[in-house]
Amino acid sequence: MQVIFHLGAPCTDDDRLVKSLLKNRRRLMKSGVCVPPPGRYRTVIRDTSRALKGRPASEEVQDALLNAIADNLQPDRLILSDPRFICINRLVIQGAQLWPAIERQTDNLRALFPEAEIEFHFGMRDPATLIPALFKSSRFADFNEFTENMQHQAVTWSEMLHRLRAAQPDAGITVWANEDTPFLWGEVMREMAGVDQTSPLAGVDDLIETLMQPAGFERMQAYLAKNPPENEMHRRRILGAFLDKYALEDEIEDQIDVPGWTEELMDELSERYDADLDAISRIPGVNLLMP
Repeated sequence: MQVIFHLGAPCTDDDRLVKSLLKNRRRLMKSGVCVPPPGRYRTVIRDTSRALKGRPASEEVQDALLNAIADNLQPDRLILSDPRFICINRLVIQGAQLWPAIERQTDNLRALFPEAEIEFHFGMRDPATLIPALFKSSRFADFNEFTENMQHQAVTWSEMLHRLRAAQPDAGITVWANEDTPFLWGEVMREMAGVDQTSPLAGVDDLIETLMQPAGFERMQAYLAKNPPENEMHRRRILGAFLDKYALEDEIEDQIDVPGWTEELMDELSERYDADLDAISRIPGVNLLMP
């Protein structure tokens, strides 16, 4: 069995990805791919992982998990999604590290299904917008207090990915930039489901729909139906053209207003992030999806 853990990251797709996959639940199950609703497993996974404390689950525990999660089915591929699989939002960034507990927590997740083939999937977000978003989703009222122990100018996704790769050398790792997801949504869905990139899936335009004026989205759908794209790259060019014309600016542009963060600082963080993505593309064993 293959088990895919979608780790988020926090403050990226806000569960939209698993909701899009759930639209294909019956179709995918015919191919042995199980996409259970998050309510079926998030608490069960968390409680079982805490009880095991990293010890490999016995066959009895695994059977109980599958019974709770997938009605005792034996799927070929099981997709589990939770932006808090690794930690709560407040602990996503500590010092100069993203997910400092990634090694231990992924060990704990693997221990739930010790004989399974494991993959980790997640979207990455520019620290210039991620850190304010984490603060907004927290219970903190003071941004300076929230970021007190963060070295935001040193934070990189590549550093965390090197640690994850070293800790889980035989696991699949697929990542993408959250900023690219409007154009990658269908590809991300298919990668997680383990189906061919030409496989038809419902929900491939769910994200871009939230970024466009309703009339513009309807026109785009009508155009795509009348003029089927030659390939995925052609489709992305069409999406980009309609998004340029009909984008909802409030949805496209992050409105960031936090104490002490100047436009110059945010530009610097974003430039570092762009360079970091280039470095990630060269990490062996990491599959970086790009438009």
